[in-house]
Amino acid sequence: MGSDKSLGLLAGKPLIAHVEARLAPQVDLLAINANGGAQGIRLPGIEIVPDTIPDFAGPLAGILAGMIWAKRAGFEQLATVPTDSPFFPHTLVERLSEVGEAGTIAVASCVGKAHPVFALWPVNLADSVAAFLSSGAKASVMAFVTSRPHCFAAFDPIAYESQELDPFFNINTPADLDKAESMALDLLA
Repeated sequence: MGSDKSLGLLAGKPLIAHVEARLAPQVDLLAINANGGAQGIRLPGIEIVPDTIPDFAGPLAGILAGMIWAKRAGFEQLATVPTDSPFFPHTLVERLSEVGEAGTIAVASCVGKAHPVFALWPVNLADSVAAFLSSGAKASVMAFVTSRPHCFAAFDPIAYESQELDPFFNINTPADLDKAESMALDLLA
């Protein structure tokens, strides 16, 4: 989109503010992973956690940074969501917790499509994620998930007007942002 997607405006507020408002009631503490600095990200009381791996290694590197942060903060699990998906369920973390077992990665899915950045991660996997990233393997989140015990929490699509919307819809283009803007009043409540 030519700029930091998390700062794109939706219903007059940055996307990241919508995501923070939706996730905050579901967790004990929030942090934001921002590689390359946190220019423009300002959410009071929320720590910015940079990647621990250089050169923008992708979402899995952000998950690793989050795991390290969460472990230091005394947590056993880390819930992750991207900052460009404002319509995820208000029950995301609860449902992921219900399906997950100790040591298992719980991943959200909708109509059979996995959304691995919407997940609940055991933080004791941090060393395994670091080893995976340094192994030269494709640094895909789903590739790591499938290499470990995992399960899925199935979520229903959101009924919106005459269509069904994946609640994990992410905003990647200006057209996606326009689509989200048209739905925002109904779906951000």
